[in-house]
Amino acid sequence: MNFSGKKAAFHTLGCKLNFSETSAIARLMMEKGFEKVDFAQAADVYVINTCSVTENADKECKQIVKNALKVSPNAFIAVVGCYAQLKPQEISNIPGVDVVLGATEKFKLLNYIQSLDKKNNAEIFNCEIDKADFFVDAFSMGDRTRTFLKVQDGCDYSCTFCTIPLARGSSRSDTIENAVANAKKIGASGVKEIVLTGVNLGDFGYGQTIEAGVKKVKDNKFFDLVQELDRVEEKLRFRISSIEPNLLSDQIIDFVSTSQKFVPHFHIPLQSGSDKILKLMKRRYLKNLYESRVEKIKSVMPHCCIGVDVIVGFPGETEEDFLETYNFLNSLDISYLHVFTYSERDNTEAKDLGGVVPVAERKRRNKMLRILSEKKLRSFYEKNIGKKFTVLFEGENKNGFMFGFTENYLKIKHPFSEELSNTLQTITIKGFEEDGNLEAVFTEEQVPAL
Repeated sequence: MNFSGKKAAFHTLGCKLNFSETSAIARLMMEKGFEKVDFAQAADVYVINTCSVTENADKECKQIVKNALKVSPNAFIAVVGCYAQLKPQEISNIPGVDVVLGATEKFKLLNYIQSLDKKNNAEIFNCEIDKADFFVDAFSMGDRTRTFLKVQDGCDYSCTFCTIPLARGSSRSDTIENAVANAKKIGASGVKEIVLTGVNLGDFGYGQTIEAGVKKVKDNKFFDLVQELDRVEEKLRFRISSIEPNLLSDQIIDFVSTSQKFVPHFHIPLQSGSDKILKLMKRRYLKNLYESRVEKIKSVMPHCCIGVDVIVGFPGETEEDFLETYNFLNSLDISYLHVFTYSERDNTEAKDLGGVVPVAERKRRNKMLRILSEKKLRSFYEKNIGKKFTVLFEGENKNGFMFGFTENYLKIKHPFSEELSNTLQTITIKGFEEDGNLEAVFTEEQVPAL
């Protein structure tokens, strides 16, 4: 069926992986004639890709649906993704929703919108999660300067706070050949940076291959993928998104330290600096391993940016446990924190643990770590003043200014120039502006135009 003349709009909640998948769904729809428009514009179909990590997923989803129907009261509303897999009935009760698609069905959206007529009752299509046993590749294009390339999906870990295995299924991966082919395709389009994404990225190669239903362990692992991508001739740089500390090997760290394509930036989840809490969370490492990963990175890449995920208010976390986490993070040579306040999730072990931390206390601990994060980031920026880097400028004009990120994730502010958009420029960090952003000056030696 051809949908020529019809308009589709997309809204993504959650992680980089969701962005890559939303973009892939959008391309499938555009191939069938849909015109992609901004979510604030009138459209015939609105697709909302949801996240299971969002604390107020139900409330957030309701508001997004309401906003869409304000603009186009008769639009067809499709809600897909992780939250749709976990709580389909909840979503189907939201006024105006027409179809709810879970983990596998979201990529078959076109099969469910042959008619764009509004439904009296939302239809639900989601499978048992053990049926989500095949890999669908995806990458974002045209939405941002950087592209998110999905190479892995699902997770075989059983962290007691996490619903992602219930929402996405078991660990599975793309083939190296297909991932490299996608990277070349992205490079040929003019994109300058690819962010490798997955649910458990370092687990790449341990699940099944892209062929549906093939249950076998592959010989190629994440380090093999990194090495193959480093050989891609297109002028690209690669950024590794979140990777578990127990899967971040010395091999990978040493390779990135000498690579011309992989940038010095790691985001490594910690979740707690207390071994007691890590055990309650069923994480696969203790704090001494985490500390050794940070020390190893900084020994070969002193300028490397290291981001950290941490959860506060987990059941059983006493004030002493929290202070142990705070002091541990304060002692590490890290660059910034992503701080999450623990919230109860259905069908997780943590929900039934004792020692519930009052919500007000969870918020207090969150605030303390966010202040620590600001101090860490400021310190990291200060250490890089006077040094030379390569910045990739983004295309958005924000009140006469544009922003870009260096290879080690320093955020640079510069007066807007259309010519600089999506270009790599050699700069020297000059210092801080009044608003706290970094100011840089161009050096005479520019990197080759990409």
